[in-house]
Amino acid sequence: MNKRQFLGAAAAAGAVPLAGRAAAASQPAPPDGPALLTITGNIDHSNRGPFDPALDQMMHKHGVSFRKAWVFDDAALRALPAQTIKPTLEYDARPHMLRGPLLEDVLARAGARLEDKTVLVLRAVDGYNVELPLAQARARRFVIATHVDGKPMPLGGLGPLWAVYDADRAPDMAKLPLGQRFAACPWALYHIEVKS
Repeated sequence: MNKRQFLGAAAAAGAVPLAGRAAAASQPAPPDGPALLTITGNIDHSNRGPFDPALDQMMHKHGVSFRKAWVFDDAALRALPAQTIKPTLEYDARPHMLRGPLLEDVLARAGARLEDKTVLVLRAVDGYNVELPLAQARARRFVIATHVDGKPMPLGGLGPLWAVYDADRAPDMAKLPLGQRFAACPWALYHIEVKS
């Protein structure tokens, strides 16, 4: 091997680790805080590793598995534009101010591939889950509420996240009794699967 071939081979071999580091550097870093919401399924972005049955115990018990996911911590959710709604809640029959990003904005940040036939599986920490058609989520302008009446929602209450909409402003739902308006709204939300 002559000197030119040797230098060319060495440069090519050295470029592989650099390319690998560049690809790793372009991968978004996971959030700094604890993950509050994990988006999986038909998404383009990923900022965490694949499902780990040993460490993702709640997901394992709920039958969740994935190769890639996008996770949000509190700061990442607060970085999205917030919406405010004021539905009458079934728990005390009083209107409450709820604030958080639109569900559609959350999905867009995760690179969700949304189609007319997309269904969202919304899963709460207690295992309660709902299959919500994307068309319904859009029509009702679902939000991922992080605050109620100006205060962060605690775990053990309705939070820290609640997928919810303003049922008072949805004519088909406003005519129903309060106890029937929020079946598609899991509180203590922690996982959304995008299915197409």
